[in-house]
Amino acid sequence: QVQLVESGGGLVQAGDSLRLSCAASGRTFNGYVVGWFRQAPGKERDFVAGVRWRGGYALGDSVKGRFTISGDYAKNTVLLQMNSLKPEDTAVYYCAADRSTKWSPPMDPKEYAYWGQGTQVTVSS
Repeated sequence: QVQLVESGGGLVQAGDSLRLSCAASGRTFNGYVVGWFRQAPGKERDFVAGVRWRGGYALGDSVKGRFTISGDYAKNTVLLQMNSLKPEDTAVYYCAADRSTKWSPPMDPKEYAYWGQGTQVTVSS
């Protein structure tokens, strides 16, 4: 069992930056893929970014050039750096993880077994 704890959400203005963190309680991310997804009201849960611990990464098309994902190996944490935020980035952001041998993280939320509680990101215009 993997418990994920997200932090870093909040209310910002368009053009601002935020950094989200995802930590695994009680265990390491070694051998896991970790993804960030977001869900706005009335919409599906969409892939934002993902990383294989000490491996490859992937970004959703809508965030390329603005968001980056990285692993802080010392703190066993995955960071999502969000720059140039837009109102359409407003959503609840979820961290997800799954054991995987894939080099690149999956973009389908069904491939992740463990989920955090979500953190709200609101971008005002």
